[in-house]
Amino acid sequence: MKFGKTLDHGKQLNQGKQLKHETPLNHESPQFPKSLIRSPLFLTQAAIIAAAYIILTYPFASLSFGPIQFRLSEALTVLAALTPSAIPGLFLGCLLTNTFFNPSPLGPIDIVFGSLATLVAATLTWYLARRLQKYAKAWHMIFVLMPAVVINALVVGTYLPFLIPEMETSWAIIGGFILSIGLSEAVVVYLIGWPLLLGLIRTKIIKSV
Repeated sequence: MKFGKTLDHGKQLNQGKQLKHETPLNHESPQFPKSLIRSPLFLTQAAIIAAAYIILTYPFASLSFGPIQFRLSEALTVLAALTPSAIPGLFLGCLLTNTFFNPSPLGPIDIVFGSLATLVAATLTWYLARRLQKYAKAWHMIFVLMPAVVINALVVGTYLPFLIPEMETSWAIIGGFILSIGLSEAVVVYLIGWPLLLGLIRTKIIKSV
């Protein structure tokens, strides 16, 4: 009987480990399975987010590519804290936006590296949201939403001065671009995106994964 109980206990432990391993998200391993990426819900959410990003950029396109970037669509970066579908959605939306609305002097560099900055920022936002979820402190959201501000400021602010015609670049100029883009990004993310995120959490329109 004792030996049988030991076997049963061992089976329960193995089943527990298997269930934990199959959980889409957990605090120890913030990764989602490939099956989730192929799900209709994941693809639909990603497509909607990409379309929304493009639509929200269009009215302010003239203010979306300079040293002061008021890109209303960047408020959607907060969605990466709720669902991993925001990662490809934001990347695709930014890529298409930079492709169709991008001023000619900025060209492929801004299209590629600006979009990659959004991809990295969205991935880090999702990762931080999973890591800090168990603490459930409101002020942790400051850090969760920070990648969009920091990554865009550093990446875009560094290469943008070199792409603007007739602009002499220097460390002071680059630092000024990083600061201005970071501040304008912070205004959109924290003053518009954060309330949007809180509203989505309360209404549960988008279920947190």
